[in-house]
Amino acid sequence: MAGAISSARIAQIEARRDELQALMSRGDLPSDQFVQLSKDYAEIEPVAVAAGEVRRLRAELEVLRGMAEDESGDAELKAMAVEEVEDLRVRLPEAERALALKLLPRDAADERSAMLEIRAGTGGDEAALFAGDLFRMYQRYAENRGWRVELISASAADLGGYKEVVASVTGAGVFARLKFESGVHRVQRVPVTESGGRIHTSAATVAVLPEAEDVDVQIDDKDLRIDVYRSSGPGGQSVNTTDSAVRITHLPTGLVVIQQDEKSQHKNKAKALKVLRTRLYEMERERLASERAGARKSMVGSGDRSERIRTYNFPQGRVTDHRINLTLHRLDEILEGPGLDELVGALIAEDEAERLAQLDG
Repeated sequence: MAGAISSARIAQIEARRDELQALMSRGDLPSDQFVQLSKDYAEIEPVAVAAGEVRRLRAELEVLRGMAEDESGDAELKAMAVEEVEDLRVRLPEAERALALKLLPRDAADERSAMLEIRAGTGGDEAALFAGDLFRMYQRYAENRGWRVELISASAADLGGYKEVVASVTGAGVFARLKFESGVHRVQRVPVTESGGRIHTSAATVAVLPEAEDVDVQIDDKDLRIDVYRSSGPGGQSVNTTDSAVRITHLPTGLVVIQQDEKSQHKNKAKALKVLRTRLYEMERERLASERAGARKSMVGSGDRSERIRTYNFPQGRVTDHRINLTLHRLDEILEGPGLDELVGALIAEDEAERLAQLDG
């Protein structure tokens, strides 16, 4: 239970915060040691604040209970104490839960930027149009949060939208908020190509991967085969006269990344390596996660890209997230970006509740 956090554990958290503060105030620390201490302090400070609030409320509750139960005490003071005890019975569990959430193991990738990949699935032209709608939704959501979206590669469809689009979303905590978007997104609507007014179902697959940094994945040059060739446009025609397109094959894993959106071979190679590094990092994360996985599975899903996670129903103007059985009748607002925040928040809250339950179990 969240409320079972002991007083000794709380004292330990606050003592560690005070110890770090004292160490940082010394003037003779090497800069690298000071940087590490600063990081440690930044991590523990919000936990220590939450722990201090629990300690303060528990102490207050004890004093007020004593006043409320004191037979010889002033009647007016006793009545006031009883009222405040009731108030603390609500506030203390909330503070204990907030502390428990801060003590949950964090995904090391949560604060990272992310690679967003969207691919049209079943449904032909309509699926590609839907993939375009999803990409614009995430673009607008990112803009509202002050994140930067950089297009890495895109394969446009004939009637609009994308067969495939890959983008880098840069900012603080991007992966933490977008990681539950991975999976199959389904749309139900009358396609622009449908003359009979029948509702069709199409799908697009979304993958959100934490962006790797150079230190995460060491790529040996001898493990790469790099081919260069001329970029091709629709119908196979050459779109430029130099060998600027790059295909990188990672020989140990067989992963292939093709990049041809830039006119410069150097820029295409840099983007391709960024995508390759991120995919290799995700492979390693998945390997470690499967090793650690227990019998219980998170209620918000595994992040498996074959798992149907959400349906966008245009005739009824609703969006349903199947993992948490949440339906919102605000489809337009969600596709415009701002409305997505409620869905994301609900998924994060469900994940936190599930992890707290696992701690209790």
